[in-house]
Amino acid sequence: MKEIQDILKAYALASEQGKQTALATVVLVEGSAYRRAGARMLVTDDGQLTGAISGGCLEGDALRKARLVMAQQQPMLVTYDTMDDDDAKLGVGLGCNGIIHILIEPIHPQNSNNPIQLLGIALSKRQNAVLVTLFSLQNRKAEQPGTCLLLSDGEAVFSPLNDEVLKGALTNDALQVLRSAQSITKTYFAQTAYTGFVEYLKPAISLVIVGAGNDAIPLNQLAHVMGWDITVVDGRANYALPERFPGAKQVIVAKPEQVLTKIAADGLTAIVLMTHNYNYEIALLKELLPKAMPYIGVLGPKKKLDRMLAELEDGGMSITPQQLQNVYGPVGLDIGSEGSEEIALSIVAEIKAVLSGRKGYSLKQKAMAIHTPEPEVK
Repeated sequence: MKEIQDILKAYALASEQGKQTALATVVLVEGSAYRRAGARMLVTDDGQLTGAISGGCLEGDALRKARLVMAQQQPMLVTYDTMDDDDAKLGVGLGCNGIIHILIEPIHPQNSNNPIQLLGIALSKRQNAVLVTLFSLQNRKAEQPGTCLLLSDGEAVFSPLNDEVLKGALTNDALQVLRSAQSITKTYFAQTAYTGFVEYLKPAISLVIVGAGNDAIPLNQLAHVMGWDITVVDGRANYALPERFPGAKQVIVAKPEQVLTKIAADGLTAIVLMTHNYNYEIALLKELLPKAMPYIGVLGPKKKLDRMLAELEDGGMSITPQQLQNVYGPVGLDIGSEGSEEIALSIVAEIKAVLSGRKGYSLKQKAMAIHTPEPEVK
């Protein structure tokens, strides 16, 4: 989502400056590649690049293709085959052992449903969405419809697409992907055979940092680099200051019992308690545990968390094993952190792993491929 945020900002600036733009999207990967389907890069007519479609080896050639797309004002499907041992003949030396298909689309500002506008709509709503991109693998000279459908919360937004049967099929599959939360690649038959990348988009992680001390500043900074939605909460007005936390969407002064009334928590919300105020945190933990939050991190030693939980139970609160599954204390992955910056890194890494359903171990220990390919549906 951070890449899309950066692309939208770059497009807004390019539009103000009257520049032409094109959007390059990785729509299909066969085999291994640095970036997967859904990776994007905005190109301006003066050669500025935002986002990435590879580790840097395809961008130069894609820039040349994008300038041609802007000149001709027609989408273009470009394929890089790196399964050949002599991939240096491409001039890129990829060494990825895969086939990468990239669709490059000119952005027409007058089209209110152009790809950038559809991405903007998806980003503006904190909800899951599906974006459909159509392209023709079999006939590269045929029309490449490109980014043509955004579906979110049951509402479908189409770019110009005249085939009603095809629109119906795309809508049905987008609804399926929205329910399954898994992108798919599928073949569609209209006037020609099209391949559709039906992409599942989820909102950025929402991080609520409870505590506005100096050790919360690196956590805010690192989460901002990740493109997360950040809220900082503290009961101390002289600490909870927006100027101390640039990048945070909200900086709130609140008592523990007020916190949940001032935030909008969802399935991608992580809350980290780091006030260094025992009474504040135990009062807030009492509010949080019954809410089945996906991630509650508690800074400090395990005996501190054990003490809080014991006091809550002694006070009559029933705490279930299911509630404790999502409580992480001490917070963070074990990476040997020392100092607030390294602790922030361990916290961000653990949040990302937990909300992605991963274990957080070294990739060298993973027997399977790093990325799971999108299932191909016939």
